[in-house]
Amino acid sequence: MKIEELTDSVVAFRDARNWKQFHTSKDMLLSLSIEVAELTEHFQWKSEDEIKEYLQEEREQVGNELADVLYWVLLLGHDLGIDLSAAFTRKMQQNEAKYPVEKSRGSAAKYDKL
Repeated sequence: MKIEELTDSVVAFRDARNWKQFHTSKDMLLSLSIEVAELTEHFQWKSEDEIKEYLQEEREQVGNELADVLYWVLLLGHDLGIDLSAAFTRKMQQNEAKYPVEKSRGSAAKYDKL
């Protein structure tokens, strides 16, 4: 699905339940933060090897948490009038300019330290 189709899907889900009345931008942002925290719990205190092993059993649950994060991102973008496709494209162009391959390849340094 394209981002617009995903957005239409979450808006339709929300609107069918008459939940927009509860979805202030503050509360949606709080919900997004909560979902990110729930996703984070799956990784807390695990090494990279332990995460790989954990995902063999819990990949679907981690995917569900990622989907919950996406749900709130899509609703926030929609309700704030932000074209997420355009915003993402613009941000990637900015990242390309800040992190040129010839300076940043293999480096974890921030752009102002390259």
